[in-house]
Amino acid sequence: MILLRYDRGSLLIQGEVGTPYAQWDPRIGAFRAMAIYYSEILSYLKRSQMVYRDEATNPPPISKLSCRVELRPYQKAALNAWLEANKKGVIVLPTAAGKTYIALKAIEKLNVATLVVVPTLDILDQWRQHLSTQFGVEVGVYGGGEDKLMPITVSTYDSAYIRAEQLGDKFMFIIFDEVHHLPAPSYSQIAEMYIAPYRMGLTATYEREDGGHLDLPRLVGGRVYELGVDALAGKYLSPYTYEKVLVNLTPEEQRLYEEEYSVFKSYLRRKGMKLRSPEDFKRFIIRTGGDPAAREALLSRNRALKTVLNSEAKIKALGEFLKVYTEEKVLVFTRYNQLVFNISRRFFIPAITYKTPREERKEILEKFKAGEYRAIVTSQVLDEGVDVPDASVAFILSGTGSSREYTQRLGRILRKRKGKQAKLIEIVARETVETRISQRRHR
Repeated sequence: MILLRYDRGSLLIQGEVGTPYAQWDPRIGAFRAMAIYYSEILSYLKRSQMVYRDEATNPPPISKLSCRVELRPYQKAALNAWLEANKKGVIVLPTAAGKTYIALKAIEKLNVATLVVVPTLDILDQWRQHLSTQFGVEVGVYGGGEDKLMPITVSTYDSAYIRAEQLGDKFMFIIFDEVHHLPAPSYSQIAEMYIAPYRMGLTATYEREDGGHLDLPRLVGGRVYELGVDALAGKYLSPYTYEKVLVNLTPEEQRLYEEEYSVFKSYLRRKGMKLRSPEDFKRFIIRTGGDPAAREALLSRNRALKTVLNSEAKIKALGEFLKVYTEEKVLVFTRYNQLVFNISRRFFIPAITYKTPREERKEILEKFKAGEYRAIVTSQVLDEGVDVPDASVAFILSGTGSSREYTQRLGRILRKRKGKQAKLIEIVARETVETRISQRRHR
């Protein structure tokens, strides 16, 4: 007789016969495997017609679930693709395309204890509201000081990781929202330490700059369905236009930029280095630890970039646009908090950064939705997941070269409304490194 038991994030296989994915643990006289391989080990035992007893799972009992969600054709196709892939895999759809509704339908179909894992407390609140409203049940929460297990539970990635040993045997279905976070070294252990045989990942941006997405097929399942923005714009998402506006730095900004950036370029020329990929840049960063000249080159590059991204010329260009779009709801995205506060003070626009208290952020978004505020300026905290209602125009004054960041910012203005024509406008400093950063965003 083989006995399966859960033990603080791993699966114990007690008996004289081993299984795939398991290794002998002499300390306890049993085989041990990562909990993620529970369904594979169970399938192996069944195929091999071995006698076993499964005591590995301990989910809370769940009543019959029903929700009122009606899926659009592409959402049905995504759900079916996931079901056909043995109820594992990642669904890639643009922001505002209704990924949450697909997950709700999956929860209804499976009707098993479910954990939804999210990156932030704001998104946690959104999921809790959706789950409670649709299923009419009390929703468990781990995160933000709350600590309650229910058959349907939502948790932050941090709490799901911290509580993995305790919660790993409690859920049969796990949903990773913004699943591109999962391959991070600590968060990947969530996938490895939870038994859940059914897994769904949701994201608008599958690829990671560091290649971590290559581990997603192991952690949650492969990419089972994908549609881009242009496939849905006009019918299910708002039609949109994109414009890039090039501005000249002020003479003083141009002088500072060229002076600092030349130090960086000179170092690269002397060392024969070319930074053509993220890996090249990582190698350069490593050099700065032991090479004072490399460190000075990096600091000069950063100062040059900061001059460009916080340019007064760009702020003036934004001011002219704000005079034009007085009847639209506007989002302004930047990279640095310093620029957020400069714009906020200059144009009397409420600002949201990572330092903004949760309740203040909620109040700003509610007043934006009600029309009391016509514009919000933010750094990166609204890039992902948060439901920013009714915005139709977005400005990017600075950002990284990440195509994910660009896609997420575009998604903030694509929620469909009758007669809406969304506009995304990038304001970029001419003849600077920022033009290349902008090009990388559009790969």
